[in-house]
Amino acid sequence: MTTPLSTRAPHDLSVQELVTALADKQVSATELAQHFLDRGQAHSALGVYVDSNPDATLAQARASDDRIAAGNARPLDGLPLAHKDIFVTRDFATTAGSRMLRGYRSPFDATVVSKLADAGTVTLGKVNCDEFAMGSSNENTAVAPLGSDTVEPVRNPWDTTRIPGGSSGGSAAVVAARLAPAATGTDTGGSIRQPAAFCGITGIKPTYGRASRYGMVAFASSLDQAGPMARSAEDCALLLSAMCGPDPDRDSTSLDAPAENYLRQLNDSIEGLRIGVPKEFFGEGLSDDVRASVDAALKQYEQLGAKLVPIALPRTELSIPVYYIIAPAEASSNLSRFDGVKFGHRAKDYGDLADMYKKTRAEGFGDEVKRRIMIGTYVLSHGYYDAYYLQAQKIRRMIADDFQNAFKECDVIAGPVAPTVAWKIGEKSDDPVANYLADIFTLSGSLAGLPGMSIPVGFAKAEADKGLPIGMQLLGNYLDEARLLNAAHRFQQATDYHLAKPAGF
Repeated sequence: MTTPLSTRAPHDLSVQELVTALADKQVSATELAQHFLDRGQAHSALGVYVDSNPDATLAQARASDDRIAAGNARPLDGLPLAHKDIFVTRDFATTAGSRMLRGYRSPFDATVVSKLADAGTVTLGKVNCDEFAMGSSNENTAVAPLGSDTVEPVRNPWDTTRIPGGSSGGSAAVVAARLAPAATGTDTGGSIRQPAAFCGITGIKPTYGRASRYGMVAFASSLDQAGPMARSAEDCALLLSAMCGPDPDRDSTSLDAPAENYLRQLNDSIEGLRIGVPKEFFGEGLSDDVRASVDAALKQYEQLGAKLVPIALPRTELSIPVYYIIAPAEASSNLSRFDGVKFGHRAKDYGDLADMYKKTRAEGFGDEVKRRIMIGTYVLSHGYYDAYYLQAQKIRRMIADDFQNAFKECDVIAGPVAPTVAWKIGEKSDDPVANYLADIFTLSGSLAGLPGMSIPVGFAKAEADKGLPIGMQLLGNYLDEARLLNAAHRFQQATDYHLAKPAGF
């Protein structure tokens, strides 16, 4: 039987193929880890990695090789992956993309990191992200990537003059460029789905609470959720099975829902699957290329036996103001701990305690983080709490109710991930509101706490954007990740968009 490694390079293999090759001893975990470490170094110009520790990586790989040799292999033993720099790790620095945490080394691993390690994965390093996960472009990072002395955004491997999306831009780019088979990401308002769409990969945000937030540097506690980013739904299913599960002793928002094997329904028929198509996702501002690719994907689903059902999500437009009240409010509370007293950056010259607070936070936080802290503090202040924050929470409940009404008529909801393809680096950096508006299709699902994913469905044809990836979003009801993954997998069995890779990688 021909082995996957006999005709293809290791970095071109899927997670499933790598796991099989490792278990069959076609390649050692040590060889695989070294291969990806070398690739990361060779393509450092992309700016994805912000920390690496080859000694720790190879030690993990050797431990995997020992278990495989002894017949005690774990489900993902020897699989290399990268972690978003928002998860704390013992063997790698965790900065959350901020000067505030430059050089910080955690005494423990985040639950998501430890769960994946328990499944046998090998950590290649930490990848860049928007500061404290605040951003849609990865341009808000304040940390220099490995191999550079200056702070630079991650570059999209499909076009290095473009952004990779955010905040999990490093995670999306590292997978798209084949510098890692998979990566962890976090999604607060679309930060897994949007960069996955912009970089032509697959990413899933599970139901809020499915994956523990313990050890994830907090941005907005009622919204933050971890998820995997890889090239296919099958790969994401493998990783999600290892990442999820209750963590009640360390995360009070963790759901008391047992871990699942998300591979179990992947190959089920989608004959009769009702796909809701919200009219609000196809209005003004949607680019012709995105509309055409999503329409073609919906027709493909019809050919696979699914049924398209028109639905309404009437409060979609309200998700932007609601999100940008609730998320900054929670951020202002979460980030108050970074004051120079216990850990993180501390200003060198200050007069008294209040002066230290001011100078430390002025030096440590970037512009976008300061902007959101100020907005959040304002909406929580006396006299404005009822007018803004309380009203936003009420509308958030209405948005969630809209989804429940829609799910009475359909099984999953489909639509675009973003109105456009990835834009040029610097194009929107002076206009934060334009960045916020780019999240219009992803925010409502996050506010409702629903599972959602992005799958590649085509490429732009317009001359200015030609060849850039386009993603489609699938949203499911609570705890319905298996159905989403099944729908995505069946589409990917019938198409090859997820197999395409950027030139030069």
